[in-house]
This record gives sequence, structure tokens and C-alpha cells, in this order.
Amino acid sequence: MKKLTFGALMILTVTATASAAMAQDVAAGKSSFNKCLACHAIGEGAKNKVGPELNGIDGRKSGTAPDYNYSDANKNSGITWNEALFKEYIKDPKAKIPGTKMAFAGIKNETEINNLWTFVSQFDKDGKIKQ
Repeated sequence: MKKLTFGALMILTVTATASAAMAQDVAAGKSSFNKCLACHAIGEGAKNKVGPELNGIDGRKSGTAPDYNYSDANKNSGITWNEALFKEYIKDPKAKIPGTKMAFAGIKNETEINNLWTFVSQFDKDGKIKQ
């Protein structure tokens, strides 16, 4: 009985720790997104700015946000955004998509990149947080 109780307690502890770490990642990602706010919006009511709104980026084809005037490089990149491509792109946007209009030097810190992805990928195409 003691082993069963201990095992259940360990599972609860690991689950709570993982949930707390995820919440910290989202919070840190939201803070990191401040670097993006001058050009991009995300969440309910997000509109295109200098750059496209980023709702539903996970699984979205590059160059397809409605009513945004993309560069030919973005429209013709053949990219469908996912975690790996986003993380590669955000390190050096002009290297990943030569000819992009995005004038951003990139983010090099892996933890910050991971947190940023955790934040932006939580939004569906309507700007609602995925359940």
C-alpha cells in the first residue's frame, strides 16, 4: 500500500511540475513576444501590422495570412510552419527565406526560442487559445 501511495504521489508531483514549467514557458514566451509586437499581433482581434498577424501559425502555409502583402519569397517558400521550421527561421529570418521583407536580426537563445514557440503556437486561427 505504501508503494502505491508513493507512486501516486510521484505522478502528481511530476504532473504539477510539468504544468508549472509549461506555464512559465508561456509566460516567458509572451514576454519574448514583446520583441515582435512592433510588427506582429496575435490573439483575439489581431490584425496585420508591418508584418502579418500570427494566429494559427502552427500548420499555416507561409504567405497566406489574409489581406497581408507578402514578399514573393514568402509566398513561394513552400513552407508550412511547424515547430522545427519556426525555430530555424526565427534564428535568422533572411537566411531561411532569402528575400523576405522581415527586417529582424533573429533570436539566438534556444530557451527564448522554445518559449516563444510555446507562446505563439498556443493560438488557433481565430486567436483563441487551443484547449
